[in-house]
Amino acid sequence: MPIFEYKCNACGGKFESLRSVSANDPVICPVCGSDQTTKLFSTFASTGGSDSVQSAGSGCRSGSGFS
Repeated sequence: MPIFEYKCNACGGKFESLRSVSANDPVICPVCGSDQTTKLFSTFASTGGSDSVQSAGSGCRSGSGFS
């Protein structure tokens, strides 16, 4: 099941919820208990993406002697 991000329209809080894509029941705000919530668009995240790019390029230097 994916994790979705939500914003509560009553209190303005933001939270995440692990939900089935086909779930139809209202999402309840864990802070105020309101069911007036809106699903937010999330950014894609991957583990190790930026670290692997940095470590792969860390050995490259200008003037490395390539002809």
